[in-house]
Order: sequence, then C-alpha cells, then structure tokens
Amino acid sequence: MYNPEPFAESRIEVLHAFIRQHPLAALVSNDSNGLEATHVPMFLDPQADPPGVLRCHLARANPQWRMLESSPSVLAIFRGAQHYITPSWYVSKKEHGKVVPTWNYVAVHVWGRARLFEEQAGLLRHLKELTDRNESAFAQPWSVDDAPKDYINALSTAIIGVEISIERIEGKWKASQNRPAADRQGVVEGLETLGSPQSLEMATIVRSRR
Repeated sequence: MYNPEPFAESRIEVLHAFIRQHPLAALVSNDSNGLEATHVPMFLDPQADPPGVLRCHLARANPQWRMLESSPSVLAIFRGAQHYITPSWYVSKKEHGKVVPTWNYVAVHVWGRARLFEEQAGLLRHLKELTDRNESAFAQPWSVDDAPKDYINALSTAIIGVEISIERIEGKWKASQNRPAADRQGVVEGLETLGSPQSLEMATIVRSRR
C-alpha cells in the first residue's frame, strides 16, 4: 500500500497487537477469473516462524477456497480506527488557507501464501483457538466443548481451514503526523469536541503518534 514514512509502522509487536485487537480481515485473492474477497475473523499464531501465521476458515460453499488451491498468494487487510478530518480544525486555515480535508485511519496489510486444511482434528483445533481467543474477555466464556460433539463435528464438515504463512506485514497509522504541531493539536481538540466513540479513539491515536 502507499505508505509515506511519517505514517509507516514496522514494529512487529505493534502490528501483532493490532491484529489481535482487530481480528476481522478482508481476505483478498486473485486468479484468472479476477479478484475475490471474504471478510473473516483471523487467529494470529506468533509462535510460528517469524513473522507468524494467520488461520481462518471459509464456508465450503464459498468458491474462494478453490481459488486458493491454484492461486495461494493472498492479502489480508485489517482495519482499525478511522475518521474524517476537516481543515477547519487546522490553525493553518486561519494563517494562509492552503488546507484541504483528509481522512485519518489505521490499517495493517498482510501478504502471504495460503494452505488449505480440512482434516477434522485440525479444524477443531482451529475453531477452539479462535473461539477461546475471542471469548477470553467474557466472565463466563463459551467453549466449543459446551456444544454437543456431534453438532460441532457436523458443522465442521461445512468449512475449509486456511493457514496463511506471513511473508510481509505492513502497518499504516495515518494520524496527522504530517501536519504542524498546532494543526495536530487542533485535530485532537476537534475530535474530542465531537465526542463520539470513533472521534475519541482517533483523538487518542493522533495524540499518541506525535
């Protein structure tokens, strides 16, 4: 992705933390028939060979998995906070007026090669790791083992596992770093005045990325 130096993030621990916090990705693949994308939750396994692997699953009825058999190169796009930035928040607007709107956002792109797996034991391990990760925040987390075994076994036949060996990972924190300090402070104050969850989250990011 186009990623000017002020916005680029390459620290692997920061990128991994972002993926864990925003696990829903757009899985993009391409073959002779063109592009295909599916939105799927991903599990990051950082213990594998650096920089790790991602695991997810597709519905067997989803034709994208067949595309991966012949064209395993994929791109997974993880998105986080985003917000419109009005030039009215810039001190520069009053000084010279040479300002335009923009959009702040955070995203991580992961490139890799996909390997399909469909043996039941592997699928069940994946379903448990994905569920356990996402249920960990609850006081009474649900477990795959809470459902009848035959029910889970039957459902697992309707999915295909996908493991992605990460070949390249890149983050972009576009958070007004290219603006003068006074403009950045104006953005923070403007976002905080809006007071929405989205604007407050972006205000925190802009402040932290100074």
